[in-house]
Amino acid sequence: MHKSILECLDDLERIGQLLKIKEEVDPYLEMAAIHRQIHREHGPAILFENIKGSRFHGASNIFGTIERVEFLFKKSLKPVQHVLEAKCDPLPFLRQPRKWLTLPRTAFHSLPRHIRSGLPQATPLRDVQAGMKPNWKKKIPVLECECRIQDLPQIHSWPLDGGSFITLPQVCSLPPTSKPSILQSNLGMYRVQMSGNEYVPDREVGLHYQIHRGIGIHHTQAIESGKELKVSIFVGGPPAHTVAAMMPLPEGMSELTFGGMLAARAFRYTVLDGWVISADADFCILGTVGPDTKPEGPFGDHLGYHSLEHPFPYLKVEKVFHRTNAVWPFTVVGRPPQEDSMFGKFVHRLAGNLLPTQV
Repeated sequence: MHKSILECLDDLERIGQLLKIKEEVDPYLEMAAIHRQIHREHGPAILFENIKGSRFHGASNIFGTIERVEFLFKKSLKPVQHVLEAKCDPLPFLRQPRKWLTLPRTAFHSLPRHIRSGLPQATPLRDVQAGMKPNWKKKIPVLECECRIQDLPQIHSWPLDGGSFITLPQVCSLPPTSKPSILQSNLGMYRVQMSGNEYVPDREVGLHYQIHRGIGIHHTQAIESGKELKVSIFVGGPPAHTVAAMMPLPEGMSELTFGGMLAARAFRYTVLDGWVISADADFCILGTVGPDTKPEGPFGDHLGYHSLEHPFPYLKVEKVFHRTNAVWPFTVVGRPPQEDSMFGKFVHRLAGNLLPTQV
């Protein structure tokens, strides 16, 4: 399975399912228009290698057809289906013992793996003996480099949008307790507005979510305890992590658990000053969310119309990390069917029997 988005793109190129665009493209409307045209023609995934105003590559339409999505998860699809079926109704498994054979290995991948500090090879022993602390960040690719919000591809999909948006974010939060478990984390796909409105450039980004969702519960708990909520936004990494962020899961099942199962590789993470860091992500934005709000939107939504400007919480940005050769994945939403429609089809194929209990 794919450990990174680069491995995913290489795999798609191998089967002729990747279009590379080397010419400069404008993130204001042009990239979205190219994406929509290629998606409408059931075309391949796209790698934008020269984005105006950004040094990063961008990728879209990775999930553009159900056949491509099933190709990406061909090795883990059946085992994950078995786990979800067992969770929903274990009785049929008693009549089909062979299905149980895949469960232990899948369960092993479900446990998030904490990347613990260890001496990097580049740290000379004499420096350690002299009391110098090694740079632990060298152990984790996503913490290798730093940038600003404005350095990221500022993709603006529709003329009436309020600014540029992150459209495939993985927004992670923990309950604001003294020692929360990683299995209490919430990983959700909530839209993130990077520019426009009243946001201070490079210092604030908008977060759009409902109060009954996982992060909303954590935010309410933080407000009640008089704290600001620490929130991490991951972009990129294994495609399975993107799917996990939008997956409706049974009560008590962590998205990190599901991401590990679907990737056939445990979700790797570390914790930096209270923020969860996805070790395999391409980008990681860290910040805090307080009790106040700012206008967010408008946004050309997945129902085919613009959701209007409304007050929502926002993230006070502390750090923006990225790995070397990071790729910025995005999608374009709008009047269906769009790429996000494939998420819905895949979820139904993966967990159709489970959905009535979750939606």
